[in-house]
Amino acid sequence: MPLYNEGDPVVFLRADSSLTKGGRPVFLPDDIGEVHCASQLVVRICRLGKSIPERFAHRYYDAVTCGVTFTATTLLKKLREEGLPWEMATGFDGATKIGEWIDLPPGTLPPMGFRLDINGTTAMQGNTEDMERTADQLIAHVSKHFTIRTGDLLFTGVPGPLCKVNVDDRITGYLEERKLLEFNVK
Repeated sequence: MPLYNEGDPVVFLRADSSLTKGGRPVFLPDDIGEVHCASQLVVRICRLGKSIPERFAHRYYDAVTCGVTFTATTLLKKLREEGLPWEMATGFDGATKIGEWIDLPPGTLPPMGFRLDINGTTAMQGNTEDMERTADQLIAHVSKHFTIRTGDLLFTGVPGPLCKVNVDDRITGYLEERKLLEFNVK
């Protein structure tokens, strides 16, 4: 059986230095070109696991938040054209933000909406019910290839097209109507 099958989710890994928490600004690297961002639902892994069947995946996360990922799209295009890895465009310092955690009742991820506002205008929104894959499906898939560990974060995917960001933008992230994340881009 091949390691990757058409239709499998695409998995991105990011360096831990790409993660910033709280209201601290995100500093875009100089001369990186155009940058876009995406809102994503994030689940926090709460136990060690490998090759987890989907029916047990709900046991491996205990909290949820909204997250924002940044992509240097100009650089990404160049890396793709040259057949090079994408990490320089997707995993630079500060390229990943997470909000406050909301603890989940054991064994459940209820349907919930998530939204990203840029400068007070809704730029992206989604709902867990509309996602291509559930958190449980993603955990089952990822854990076939990687051991998941307590404290790992699983970003569940982008609900729509990426949003262009600029220096001095104010970004706010919500789950339902609860603001969990707010920061500036510098």
